[in-house]
Amino acid sequence: MNEYPEPVHEPAAGALDPRAELSEFLRSRRARLRPEDVGLPDYGRYRRVPGLRREELAQLAGVSVAYYTRLEQGNGRTVSAEVLDAIARALRLSDAEHAHLTHLAKPKQRKKKPAGRTQQVRSTLLTLLDTMDGGPAILVGRRSDILAWNRMAAAVFGDWAELPAHERNWARLVFLRPEYRDLFVDWEHKASDIVSQLRLDAGRHPDDPRLSSLVGELSVKSEEFRRLWATHDVKERCHGIQRLHHPLVGELDLRLESFHQADNHDQMLAMYHAEPGSPSAQALRLLASWGTDATTAGAGMPPTRTA
Repeated sequence: MNEYPEPVHEPAAGALDPRAELSEFLRSRRARLRPEDVGLPDYGRYRRVPGLRREELAQLAGVSVAYYTRLEQGNGRTVSAEVLDAIARALRLSDAEHAHLTHLAKPKQRKKKPAGRTQQVRSTLLTLLDTMDGGPAILVGRRSDILAWNRMAAAVFGDWAELPAHERNWARLVFLRPEYRDLFVDWEHKASDIVSQLRLDAGRHPDDPRLSSLVGELSVKSEEFRRLWATHDVKERCHGIQRLHHPLVGELDLRLESFHQADNHDQMLAMYHAEPGSPSAQALRLLASWGTDATTAGAGMPPTRTA
């Protein structure tokens, strides 16, 4: 099992603006709906905007156009939960998108943690990771930071113990390291998942300067990140299939199951396993035997956790 100091991102001068985020999110969700999707007439060439007009969305949600316009301009502090629910239904938001809308519109109504607070990892979780030897297991925190992992995760995804602390971050790895573009068979899907999760973090923690700094750096260094960030898509991928092309054992089809801690929604335990008896299961066993020496590097380091 490996566990190291929390990756450090240099704080930016400011944080993400929840009012601007709210405005852009609502516009992007409105733009993806067509009138016929919600039972409204389509006036074809007379439409000047993509998707629904503000007037149409307000009608569907049962609010005045002026009220909705103020909300879409970022003035959501006084909006009620009932109105947000109605707008979410009109926009056909997913559960994750609905939660994101609420975080953006009413940030003061949630319990906020200090932006610079260290992400603590319970000792029992570290012990649990250490006992998981059948497949990769990773504890991921805010900003897609990789907080802890077992030896199989190092064998499959790379020995993160060899990286500087600030590089142990899924977004940095996927967008800035070419070897991860080769590792994930569907790299675009993986990249989209990471950006969507960062969007959720931005809604929950708009005052986090480290997140703002990370987004700013990736926006400068990666055209793909800029494109995906601009979509304002949000989702949580809790399960599914992860297809990999491993440099030693070739194709791996792994099942992903992930769980948030009940007392800390910012931390998620992601576990991967192969179908019993499958070629991927055999490949994992080979990696477990081949990678023992390489993946124990640094395992004796003390479990320090610093911001």
